[in-house]
Amino acid sequence: MNKVLNLYAGIGGNRKLWDNVEVTAIEINPTIAKIYQDFFPNDKIIITDAHQYLLEHFEEYDFIWSSPPCSTHSSFAKLRSLSDDYGRGNYCYKPKYPDMKLYEEILLLNHLFKGKFCVENVIGYYEPLIKPQKIQRHYFWANFFINKIKIESDNIKEGRIKEWEKKIGFNLEEKKIDKKVILRNCVEPKLGLHILDCAFRDSNIINYNKQLILI
Repeated sequence: MNKVLNLYAGIGGNRKLWDNVEVTAIEINPTIAKIYQDFFPNDKIIITDAHQYLLEHFEEYDFIWSSPPCSTHSSFAKLRSLSDDYGRGNYCYKPKYPDMKLYEEILLLNHLFKGKFCVENVIGYYEPLIKPQKIQRHYFWANFFINKIKIESDNIKEGRIKEWEKKIGFNLEEKKIDKKVILRNCVEPKLGLHILDCAFRDSNIINYNKQLILI
């Protein structure tokens, strides 16, 4: 059974349809970690910093999925920092440096990790420093080819929370969390399964390890 590391696990949208794998999930927020554990009781969940855990344990796994925080890379982050409302003091939006831990993880995995990996993030407001694969509203950096897949649009701005719970397959009714933010951060389960399947295809898989290049 393949050993899988699921970093920045959230409530496990990307992991929901995975089967026949041994999963270790890393989530720093205890409340979110508890919800993940409720949904996936057979997974090992560790409450700690995912970035540091990756550095110390990446060699122990066959497949690694990482979804580092995306707020400083998103187009919305740029719009907020340029907002007139910020100048008038109506919001606490201040320009921030992009969090380069995203690229630290990509470089580490691409050059040192012997298994398969996928790093996910939003489509950013700048040209990526390392070329990704693009699917839906996501960038994916992986050392294998991810086939295109037709999945219903997942624009979180459309629809109500209940509709999104049904779409992603989680009931958060009793959970005291910001449901919209949590659901927005989920990768669509069918897409998460598709990527795992692409990673573990047969030996004819195209290895993209050498094609992750600086632009």
